[in-house]
Amino acid sequence: MNKPLRRISLFCGLLVLALLVRTNWLQYVQAEDLSTRKENRRVQIAQYATERGNIIVQGNPITGSSVTDGSDFKYKRTYLDGPLWAPVTGYASQAFGSTQLESLDDGILTGNDDRLFFDRTIGMFTGEKKAGGNVVTTLNAAAQKAAFKQLGNKKGAVAALDPRTGAILALVSTPSYDPSSFAGFSKNDEKAWVQLKDSEDKNLVNRALRETYPPGSTFKVVTAAAALENGVVSDINAATDTPEPYMLPGTRTPMVNHASGCEKATLNFALQVSCNSVFANMGDKVGRDKMVETAQKFGFNSTVDTPVRAFASVYDKTMGKDGNAQSSIGQFNTAATPLQMAMVTAAIANDGKLMKPYMVDQLTAPNLDTVEKHEPQEMSRPLSPANAQKVQQMMVNVVEKGTGTPAKIKGYVVGGKTGTAQHGEKNAKRPYAWFISYAENPDGTSPVAVAVVIEDSAAEREDISGGGLAAPVAKAVMEAVLKSKG
Repeated sequence: MNKPLRRISLFCGLLVLALLVRTNWLQYVQAEDLSTRKENRRVQIAQYATERGNIIVQGNPITGSSVTDGSDFKYKRTYLDGPLWAPVTGYASQAFGSTQLESLDDGILTGNDDRLFFDRTIGMFTGEKKAGGNVVTTLNAAAQKAAFKQLGNKKGAVAALDPRTGAILALVSTPSYDPSSFAGFSKNDEKAWVQLKDSEDKNLVNRALRETYPPGSTFKVVTAAAALENGVVSDINAATDTPEPYMLPGTRTPMVNHASGCEKATLNFALQVSCNSVFANMGDKVGRDKMVETAQKFGFNSTVDTPVRAFASVYDKTMGKDGNAQSSIGQFNTAATPLQMAMVTAAIANDGKLMKPYMVDQLTAPNLDTVEKHEPQEMSRPLSPANAQKVQQMMVNVVEKGTGTPAKIKGYVVGGKTGTAQHGEKNAKRPYAWFISYAENPDGTSPVAVAVVIEDSAAEREDISGGGLAAPVAKAVMEAVLKSKG
């Protein structure tokens, strides 16, 4: 063979080798990645080729599927009372992807999860059509409806927990949206999506999990816990050494009180009328590092997976003494999600034990066999049982005699704390109205913990308060849970 032919043969051999390497690389190395890419239309077609399983609340599906006309996608997602449940379900759209439970549990809902392999195999032999599994939530329908109705046209959010387990009982964000309106691939779906995506009201944002606000005076229960745990206070009915006016540490700036009788006030009275000076003083005495430590035990500075991820709430680790004093009353750089403040309340109501929040009780196969069952998990112990009970006494006093009286429920023990959080440059914007609370039977059974924030309302600025706006919402949610549990 002459030299040119040898070169051509060698070159052709190299091309064949390169082709074999490339083919094997695609088939065995990149196969899974390519088959699961969002850009792979076959994946999308397969995703909607069968009816999705359902998301379940108290035995009833809040989702469904319908046949799509004139599309590669055979089925599209439908929602029952979509705006009510959107903060829980998220959305599954043929054109715009999926979020929240629809995304995180997509494998179960489509039937493609590896744990459903046996069901799919049996179906091949029996001729049964492929079906998706179900996601069974922890939600309480009555509590969810009460929260949604009470918020009405206000911007805000509600999170409610079972303090003993961490189970999420209600998760509402308003204004909401209907996931059905853009579940398909039509021009109408696109129009609905664009309107929601560009809305100034941020309808698509889950305010209960994905929006942080200055918690205002609701944070004072954390400061009270820190003061008790670190020995700054032992007797909640003993006078503190708080002067009037109280100057922020290292400054000549007085801490403004909106209540009277705060000079040397007891911790119990200070929470009842919401004395800023007393809790700023307590936060300074505890010190920044110990305040950070306590806040983090309650869940601050960490993300929480419910399994939908909640944004991290913030207690500043680097601020000075004056910043720490202001943060101790829920201002300065302090920011919290409604879920976070529900966690704070739940830990106090549960005698100091914080349980990890979760909204999925179990995943089931199409034949309803359990694929995965959630077991409650302890997160931390921010305060001792004895100190938790002292904070409970203080919170009950707030509802019985203080700023939280609109949350009273006859025949039940209710503890709470109001908050009116200032924000914006020079506090020029409308304040946020907060209320955190827990309720239980007199014997301590059937507890529920709730956090409510109202971001904006039609009320005049001077009429915006946690007790006036947010407490009635919390009361309605607590009543719904208590009545449903008998």
